[in-house]
Amino acid sequence: MTRETWATRMGFILAAVGSAVGLGNIWRFPWVTAENGGSAFLLVYLAIVVLVGVPGILGEFVIGRRSGRNPVGALRELSGSRTWGLVGMLSVLTGVALLSFYSVVGGWILRYFVESLVALGTAGPAPYFADPGSYYDGIAFTTDAVLYHVAFLVLTALIVFAGIRRGIEIGTKVMMPAILLLLVGLAVWASQQPNAAAGYEFYLSFDLATLRANFFDVLGPAAGQALFTLSLGAGTMVTYASYIGDDRSLPFDATTIAVLNTFVGVLAGLVVFPLLFSVTGEAGSSGPGALFVSIAGAFARLPAGTLIATAFFGVVTLAALSSSISMLEIPVSFLVDEFEFSRPVAVGGVAGLVVVTGSVNALRPALFGFVAGPLVDSLLTIGLIVFLLFVGWVLGVDAVDEFRRGSGSLANTLSTPWLLAVGVAIPFFLVFTLLSSLGLGGIAASLIPVSSFWLTVVMTVVLTVGAFVGLRGSRSVV
Repeated sequence: MTRETWATRMGFILAAVGSAVGLGNIWRFPWVTAENGGSAFLLVYLAIVVLVGVPGILGEFVIGRRSGRNPVGALRELSGSRTWGLVGMLSVLTGVALLSFYSVVGGWILRYFVESLVALGTAGPAPYFADPGSYYDGIAFTTDAVLYHVAFLVLTALIVFAGIRRGIEIGTKVMMPAILLLLVGLAVWASQQPNAAAGYEFYLSFDLATLRANFFDVLGPAAGQALFTLSLGAGTMVTYASYIGDDRSLPFDATTIAVLNTFVGVLAGLVVFPLLFSVTGEAGSSGPGALFVSIAGAFARLPAGTLIATAFFGVVTLAALSSSISMLEIPVSFLVDEFEFSRPVAVGGVAGLVVVTGSVNALRPALFGFVAGPLVDSLLTIGLIVFLLFVGWVLGVDAVDEFRRGSGSLANTLSTPWLLAVGVAIPFFLVFTLLSSLGLGGIAASLIPVSSFWLTVVMTVVLTVGAFVGLRGSRSVV
């Protein structure tokens, strides 16, 4: 079976950026930022994007392009080990888990967009304007939520069904420019609202005291948000890079994707926080419903609120689709590559599975909160740790060779430091972050009279050094 490729370099970049942008930047980023101190969180998040995100994207790109396979086939073929193939199954499971909650949120957003559009056509107020909190509570985890989840999933499946060039590439070439233009317009409009300056101060002012007092509390959410928004750890970038040729500069593409993704994330904050502070004087409610309660409530108090709401939820719907198609492509590419299923059969099978798993999430808020938060954050972190250990200790010098293909002299100079970073420093950081977010140091501290911080450090050293020793071979990083 002939494997598809991207038609153009721009198509690949926009698809990867679309995967990264999504709800992570517009739905999740504002409320996670608000919950974790505003500007203090933003600073840590941006640092992780630069120091972990860009090298991490490159790690996944190297695996994907060198193998020309999905994450399962890539790890198996490049290592010559079926065990690594089984490890790669984590990506397939993560893709299903991501889509199982993501399509539920996508369904909520689709509903708000449709109802805003209908209200705009009838010249009346949107139905959620009267009492946004009660409205959201009444529709979030109901049978209606299941129906909209299925509708959103059908839209996603139709794009993936059309294939790489005619579906994903064409779709993202339309969606990404539309998202950027609409967000820029909304950001300019939000800047003109009264008290917008207070929103900028909360979001952008450097708060060293808050950062010092809460650094380790902010670190875990910031790392999870960075991985989520950059689509790292799930195998998305491995999958997308498997469709590109050897003449592309991976460092250039990775940097471009990270910059564009971060720009959209920061831009979303420049829409959300000035708007909230202009109407309510605060960052608004936190948690998964923040976008639908605080933002919808703000629209209700503004002139031409229905028009602005329609534009806003239209942007978010496009962003959600640009990410959901990449999540669906992970298990679909696995079935096409490994079992030679036709694309229609693979798309139908995976979509049918997610109809069931997503419907369960759509009806159980406690399960949804667990999947959308701790489970996904942990799976993405573990997934990226696996990919980077594979790059540094299994591929090793071969990874440097792949890194250099199609790249210039500067990229060639950076290839060895990059390999040391992805093989040693970043896995250590990610293991520490994972253990901290799971609270394992605190659990150990309840049994041993030592601070949880130092116990977490000790556990991190033991686990990472053990991994380095166990994986070390003739082509390893050191």
